Parts: sequence; C-alpha cells; structure tokens
Amino acid sequence: MNIHTISAYETSAERFFGRLEAWEADLVLDARLKNTNQLAGFTKRDDLAFFVDRIAHARYVHDKLFAPAPTMLERYLHGNIDWDAYADSYRRDLRERDAVALFFERYGGFRSVALVGTETRSRRSHVEVLKRMLEEGLVA
Repeated sequence: MNIHTISAYETSAERFFGRLEAWEADLVLDARLKNTNQLAGFTKRDDLAFFVDRIAHARYVHDKLFAPAPTMLERYLHGNIDWDAYADSYRRDLRERDAVALFFERYGGFRSVALVGTETRSRRSHVEVLKRMLEEGLVA
C-alpha cells in the first residue's frame, strides 16, 4: 500500500486531482475534523465525494476516527501549543483509539491511499503524523 498526504487548502482543483491521478489513488480518506463549511471550497465533504468518484475514480471516505481532538486542534490553530506538542497529543489519541489497527481492518485492501488534511504554508497537518504511523504499521 502506498500512502500519501494531500492538503485541502491552498491548492487548485487541477493540482489536487492531478496528484490523485498521478498516485493512482483508489481511496481518498478525509481525516479532517471540519469539512462542511464554505471555506473548504471544492473540498467540501459532499462535493469532494462527488468529484473523487467522477474525476479520480476512487472511493471517498470521511472517517473522524483519524481526525484530531477538537480541543487540541483549536489550541494548535490559535498558537497556544506548538507543532511538537500537537503532534505528540495526536499520536497519543491515535494509540488510545487503536487507530492504526482499525485503519488496516477497514482500508487494508486499498493500493494507494490519499489522506486529506489541512496543511498550509504556515501550518502543518495531523495527516503527516498519521501517515508516518500507518507506514510504521505496514512494516510491523
């Protein structure tokens, strides 16, 4: 299984779907906590589900099991904690949820997975932590 990360922000539809096609993604796993507001643009949950099917011919799933805890996300976004504290907290949450095992139970049959996150030029996204943990799970 190949695992990729892709941001729903600061990108064009052309670049977003071009990457999915280049990766031959057969699963687009939306790990965002909030994905239904207008600020999400073409990556708004219902629109993205439609476009992923039609353009990338992949399955779209929004799975909040892999989303960050709301309180920690807000603290990170508002600058109350730094990236390392946020990433450590997210890792702990994933371990408590047994998220890596559940990922492979639910999605282990896919060949190429794109994890949708919220990276911007000024902030990192939890999906880079998720990707690392899933890759470690592949070799375990």
